[in-house]
Amino acid sequence: MFQLGKTIVSEDILEKEFMCNLAACKGACCVDGEAGAPLEEEELQIMMDVYPLVKPFMREEGIKAIEDQGLFITKEGEYETTLIDGADCAFVIFDEKETALCAIEEAYNSGEIKWKKPISCHLYPVRIMDYGEFAAVNYHTWPICDDACTLGKELGVPVYKFVKEALIRKFGEDWYAELEKIGEEHLNK
Repeated sequence: MFQLGKTIVSEDILEKEFMCNLAACKGACCVDGEAGAPLEEEELQIMMDVYPLVKPFMREEGIKAIEDQGLFITKEGEYETTLIDGADCAFVIFDEKETALCAIEEAYNSGEIKWKKPISCHLYPVRIMDYGEFAAVNYHTWPICDDACTLGKELGVPVYKFVKEALIRKFGEDWYAELEKIGEEHLNK
């Protein structure tokens, strides 16, 4: 681990390789697990603001889950997206190949909204733990992403480069430029 500004960063994000392989996993991260996507407190209002524009992109099951449970839920003091029957994220939609996609991101890609999706989704497989003074930046492993690790290794894409846009969104351009410098030095050792 190393310190970068007010973050403590796991070397795994420099050393591990990752590239989403939707053809292999079919977006399993959006439909597997027992929790919704983590939401930051400042994202709650954004969710409320964009929901009317995202709703036309959603499946009926997702809309019903939100009508029944709310736009997001609180679990152990943390906010997360609502689930459909304890599995699929309420915002999950499927393409013609039955690959899970995000209705929020589809609304973004269509120009309906200016917010891509929750930062936790955008950052994955990086997870951020906020400790007040510092944030821990860690690499999260999940067996459903084994194909993404294989593809990342084949293409030589370190985790921090795969999630570059999301890391810049979370921590800023200067932070990322410093991370990139550290990453290059680390990998050249």
